[in-house]
Amino acid sequence: MVAEVAAFRGVGKNYGRVRAVDGLDLVLRPGETVALLGPNGAGKSTSLDLLLGLREPDQGSVTLFGGTPRSAIEAGRVGAMLQSGGLMADVKVRELVRLACDVHPRGRSVTGVLTDAGITELAERRVDKLSGGQEQRVRFALAIAGDNDLIVLDEPTTGMDVSVRQAFWASMRAQADAGRTVLFATHYLEEADSIADRVLVLHRGRLIADGSSAEIKARAGARRVSFELHDADFPTAAGQFFDEGVLRTLPGVQSLDVTARVPGVRTVRIRTADADASVAALYRSGLYPRGLEVAGLGLEQAFLTITGELDEAAKENVR
Repeated sequence: MVAEVAAFRGVGKNYGRVRAVDGLDLVLRPGETVALLGPNGAGKSTSLDLLLGLREPDQGSVTLFGGTPRSAIEAGRVGAMLQSGGLMADVKVRELVRLACDVHPRGRSVTGVLTDAGITELAERRVDKLSGGQEQRVRFALAIAGDNDLIVLDEPTTGMDVSVRQAFWASMRAQADAGRTVLFATHYLEEADSIADRVLVLHRGRLIADGSSAEIKARAGARRVSFELHDADFPTAAGQFFDEGVLRTLPGVQSLDVTARVPGVRTVRIRTADADASVAALYRSGLYPRGLEVAGLGLEQAFLTITGELDEAAKENVR
């Protein structure tokens, strides 16, 4: 049986009348790289706070490595990078990292931490002279100052430019390759798509999806059909080259976007629950699609579809 790194069992957390976490059941296992997704207010940060023992659940239990979060953290098994909390201002980066390594129960070498975090060139800079993205990289260095078994990251790449984000995730892959479990919350869904081998989706405090990125996309059940329509292919005396309503009535269509960025050429994007039926009906309608492409939804579109369906269901229940 594979050991549990962390477990939420029936966890609930309230802030007054707001139910931030609602009956959360979740298990993390060794070596996983897990993305935690959800819209603002979904309960992501609260769940991470509960995992790290910064807050206590009102219902249920949270365990780390079979014990309490506090005991796991005191043993040096967990590293964390949170949105909240500042950095010491009047010190150099190397000094701050050295302090973190020295106080960690399983501290690593300062040089190794600076290298793994990609901040060797910042080592002699004062912390209060760093940019926002550089500060994030220093926070990451503090999170890996020890030989942790679990690394928890809350919106880790906020403020980083694209190249730095890529370097950051290369560092994270190295942590996962070393056998550590990595849990990160992010608003950058392309990061979850390319980095995580497991994706969790929270909505209104509940876990609504749990699987690989491909499984989450498949659950949305829709596909994208895109093509161009050229006015020259079917002119009419009335000057109306096609009726957009024809596209809206294609079988399976869930959404439609038609843009005319070039005179005489319209780009059409359709989200459909039945791509085969939509494309067949498209040709039967007499239209001539150019550059036809059919693809699965990206993780972002799948995420919006799943959460949107729940929001619509909630509205119907209110009615």
